[in-house]
Amino acid sequence: MDLLDLKGKTAVVTGAARGIGKATAALLENAGAKVHRIDLDEGIVCDVSDEKQVEKAFAGIGPVDILVNNAGIAVRKQSLDITVAEWDKVINTNVRGVFLCSRVAARGMKEKGGGAIVNLASIMGFSGGIFPNPAYQTSKGAVVNMTRALALEFAPLKIRVNAVAPTFVRTPLTAPIFSNPEVLDKVMQHTPLGVLPEVEDIAAAILFLAGPAARCITGVTLPVDSGYLAR
Repeated sequence: MDLLDLKGKTAVVTGAARGIGKATAALLENAGAKVHRIDLDEGIVCDVSDEKQVEKAFAGIGPVDILVNNAGIAVRKQSLDITVAEWDKVINTNVRGVFLCSRVAARGMKEKGGGAIVNLASIMGFSGGIFPNPAYQTSKGAVVNMTRALALEFAPLKIRVNAVAPTFVRTPLTAPIFSNPEVLDKVMQHTPLGVLPEVEDIAAAILFLAGPAARCITGVTLPVDSGYLAR
């Protein structure tokens, strides 16, 4: 039995146009899944924080076996500077979006007799971080605990809910960090392995949690952080 085989499975990846979402969609396809890509810019165009848009997108797809809640944003401003509108945009995308997509997908998974949901959390969901980024850090802490809550609620339906918590990964979201040598040096001081993961490393963890190799794992947030949280 191939524990990473997803043949015959239908998957949805949100925020799939670039970065971790793009790499994940490609890897799930390589494992045999039929992948539907949701994004603001391409694929199935949908704002995951908008309930009506989410309902419409999933109605067009039909019941799925796998959902990867990857869509997310960050506003890198401290508490005294961020506007309420910016705060709400981060929370609505990163928290409400995960909730709405999970709820809709779970209804279809119930019909199919089970499924797997993998959320994108962050090491910032467990840590105050290196750089103040309160809206993002708060949102990812919420994703960590929502993962636990939904795992317990959906367990009787044979739906597993887990999350992956990346460290700093080179994506459009982290471009300001990777383009500043001093900031990047500070990040590396908190990276015991001395190497940061690539998007493919995060995608591999998602594939594991989405597939049969993790059939008895639920409610877990798996750090892919090169040792950041071990410090």
